[in-house]
Amino acid sequence: MSQAEDWTHNYFNYFTEIEEHFQKARGTGLFLLSTLDWALIESWKNSGVPLEAVLRGIDVAFEKWRSRKSKIQTVNSLAYCTQAVLTEAQAMAGLAPPSTARPAAPPFSLEQLRSYLALNAAEIRKRSEPVFQGIAAVLDRLCAEVESHYLNLEELERHLAALEDRMIAATRTLATEDDLVAARRELDFQLRPYRGKMTAEQLAMLEHQFLDRRLLESAALPRLSLFYMR
Repeated sequence: MSQAEDWTHNYFNYFTEIEEHFQKARGTGLFLLSTLDWALIESWKNSGVPLEAVLRGIDVAFEKWRSRKSKIQTVNSLAYCTQAVLTEAQAMAGLAPPSTARPAAPPFSLEQLRSYLALNAAEIRKRSEPVFQGIAAVLDRLCAEVESHYLNLEELERHLAALEDRMIAATRTLATEDDLVAARRELDFQLRPYRGKMTAEQLAMLEHQFLDRRLLESAALPRLSLFYMR
């Protein structure tokens, strides 16, 4: 799979293929990725790391782990593969040929999209604050116009990303100091074994994604991106 693949195919397979590939490499299909792992995948996606580079990096990292004479610790996080993934991404940079593939069909139906938007609106409407009521109202409108949006998912994703940014900003404002401190404490604990494998820029992006995800989880609010239609 090349870096220049069409938007639809690459975007909607990125999350699922990385999850399944990591589980297969680890040899435990029932292993659940952590909040840190999901944040890491999202940071790679947002940075434009090709899917193939991530899959290759996972394989390289596990080959290295299996070659060690002593394997006392089990690989419990995708973060273990970070350096190998970045190395593969650098090796692939500028080497991807132009895409000749035809656009792929969305991996979900019109009704599934309608249901996804409606369910997210209903979840957000449970919050009484005006900002959340406003976001739910916009989702209702998108749901009512779903036929036209289904023809241009990339533009719909831009709308959803903007709404999610508003929701995260509101959640951060409403969070208590204790909530924010607890989230950072959890982040520091999970990142501690892997900090040496990441640059300051990579760490900053990962921290941002992790804290956003954790705040939404704590507030029982959904992610809005089509990336989370699974």
